[in-house]
Amino acid sequence: MKLNNLNDLLIHELKDIYNAEQQITKALPKMMKATSSNQLKKAFEDHLKVTEQQIERLEKVFELMGEKAKGEKCKAMEGIIREAESMMEEKADASVMDAALIASAQRVEHYEIAAYGTVCTYAKQLGMNDVLKLLLRTLDEEKKTDELLTTIAESSVNIKAER
Repeated sequence: MKLNNLNDLLIHELKDIYNAEQQITKALPKMMKATSSNQLKKAFEDHLKVTEQQIERLEKVFELMGEKAKGEKCKAMEGIIREAESMMEEKADASVMDAALIASAQRVEHYEIAAYGTVCTYAKQLGMNDVLKLLLRTLDEEKKTDELLTTIAESSVNIKAER
């Protein structure tokens, strides 16, 4: 795909995010299985449902833009997830593993926050208000997930891992 203008770049970035979200739907069940914290497991379960809705929202964005909903391999997310999978193979105390899982999940969220922030800026610049509205909703969800993970870490998981 040739990038001739900001609209082309927006489409390119959306394809990257679309693939990243699909990778996340495959990684979250593994993370749910690896955690010993019921609170963290529920957060992962809830985020899987939200991620599936975000994929549907991206499909709506592509439709609004007259584009086919398809992804381009997001190598960054692939690397973040590979790192998380490697961590899950470590021999670790259950509470320490939970802390490591939160760290991995927050890396995912921070990447998504950066990616969605960028495409929101492009959509705003291009005057795509309907697209912007959908993307801003997802950006808000990603920020809330990050905040929830911080709360879980600080209120219980990290305390248990410290012992």
